Amino acid sequence: MTDVTIVMGIETSCDETGVGFVRDGVLLGDALASSIDEHVLFGGVVPEIAARAHVQAMVPTMRTALEDAGLEWHQVGAVAVTAGPGLATALHVGVAAAKATALALGVPLYGVHHLAGHAAADTLVHGPLPERSIVLIVSGGHTSLLAVDDLVRTPIVHLSDTLDDAAGEAFDKVARLLGLPYPGGPSIDRVSADGDPTAIRFTRPLMGQRDPALGFSFSGLKSAVARYVAAPRDPGVSVADIAASFQECVADTVVTKAIRACRQEGVDTLVIVGGVAANSRVRSLAEQRCAEAGIELRVPPMRLCTDNGAMIAAIGDLLVRDGARPSVPELGARSSVPLELAQLQPL
Repeated sequence: MTDVTIVMGIETSCDETGVGFVRDGVLLGDALASSIDEHVLFGGVVPEIAARAHVQAMVPTMRTALEDAGLEWHQVGAVAVTAGPGLATALHVGVAAAKATALALGVPLYGVHHLAGHAAADTLVHGPLPERSIVLIVSGGHTSLLAVDDLVRTPIVHLSDTLDDAAGEAFDKVARLLGLPYPGGPSIDRVSADGDPTAIRFTRPLMGQRDPALGFSFSGLKSAVARYVAAPRDPGVSVADIAASFQECVADTVVTKAIRACRQEGVDTLVIVGGVAANSRVRSLAEQRCAEAGIELRVPPMRLCTDNGAMIAAIGDLLVRDGARPSVPELGARSSVPLELAQLQPL
């Protein structure tokens, strides 16, 4: 009989093909294939190229993940897949692969929300989330503060979302302004190590008394960097200084607002997830500020911060253990959908 506790997760929302296997909150194995090298020439992700890369990488990545987990196909008891949000063409590849796999194995299928997967990634390392927590999602497409009671049983409350550019998007755009390679997050993090974060005091966005207390906006910060780069400047200020000052501004902003959300909601656990959670300054500043505020900080290892199949298997595992009903056969990809519940409902 099929072991229903082993969940396979498939992630294809952007440029990474991820497959993972989770059983009872334990990551058994995973694999990841990235098409990022194909997008570098364009300075960003090209949806059609990403979709084609997912098609080519899907079966090899499945096999590698299965081997890493030491499993046979007949042991897989359920399949979870990112059904949204993300690039439509990329999502369709993952959903189609998940449907085919579930049908071939005769197991249930669960279409899940990409951001719920990011939050679930932390449970693979630190165990179940507490009864109440604040989750800060900082990635290329999202910068959000969420109030979470239970990832799969109760609605997730959005305390704030970015009004324009997400933090990761701002990293990519600023890196381009500074002549640094794509993706911008790792490039700026690397260059900033040799820079002075106090060289330029970029204004912290939406920190005024009349601004929304938990609001995010990074378009203005990107423009401020562009103006600084275009104007005559002190020759003593290097590209590394500009990068470090920008990075400090982003880290200070997101960490300040995350701790503010914890205090506002009376919560003593902060979880930071998403690609920007891999940023060294975001992590170190969060550790410092949370320690000072008496808040428990939970951040997954860097490899689980960026998109991966393990996080989708993790949220699928939580749904299966909670007895959630499988998704309908008509499950489709949804490029834009707010995070309210971990499992995406049909339109």
